[in-house]
Amino acid sequence: MENNTVHNLEHRDDEASRIGMWLFIFSELLFFGGLFIVYSVYRFRNQEAFHLAATELNRTVGTINTIILMFSSMTLSMSVTSMQRNNKKLTLGLLFVTALLGVIFIVNKYFEWGLKIQHGLYPGSEKLHELGYGDTLFFGLYFAMTGLHLLHLLIGIILVSVMIAFVLKDKIRADKFVQLDNIGLYWHLVDIIWIFLFPLFYLIT
Repeated sequence: MENNTVHNLEHRDDEASRIGMWLFIFSELLFFGGLFIVYSVYRFRNQEAFHLAATELNRTVGTINTIILMFSSMTLSMSVTSMQRNNKKLTLGLLFVTALLGVIFIVNKYFEWGLKIQHGLYPGSEKLHELGYGDTLFFGLYFAMTGLHLLHLLIGIILVSVMIAFVLKDKIRADKFVQLDNIGLYWHLVDIIWIFLFPLFYLIT
C-alpha cells in the first residue's frame, strides 16, 4: 500500500512538472508572438527601409545557425530516447553535443553582432540616425529579438549542463527522466523561436 502511494505521488509530480513546462512554453510563445506582431506592423509601415536594412544581414551565417539549432534539437531528442533505454554513456554524449552546438551558435552570433556594431548598425549609433527611422526600427528590433533569443539559448545551455551533472549523479535515470524531457521541450521552444526569427530578418527582403 505504501509503495503504491509513493508511486502515485511520483507520477503526480511528473504530471505537474510537465503541465508547468507546457504552461511556461505557452506564455513564452505569447510573448514572442507579440514581438512578431510588432515587427510585422513596423515592417508594413516601413517596407522600403526594412527591405534595404535586411540586405545588411548575412544570410549564410543565419542559415548555418539555423542548421546548428536543428541538429541540436535532434541530439537532445535522441538523448531523451537513449535515457529511456538506459544508455547513460550515449545520453551524456548527446547532451554534450547539444550544449556544444548551442555554444557554437552563440559564437557565430557574437561575430555577426560584432560586424554590425563595427559598421555602426546598432541602436543609438550616428549612422542609423542618419539612415532614418525605418533602419533604426529594423536594427532595434533585430538586436532586441535576437538578443532575447540568445538569452533563452544561454539559459538552455546552462540547463543542459545541469542535466549532464544529474545524469552523472544518477538523478536522471531510465525510470526518472521527466526533468530531461522538460529541458528538451524548452530547447525545442528556443529552436522554434529561431525558425520564425530567421525568415523574418534574413529571408524576407
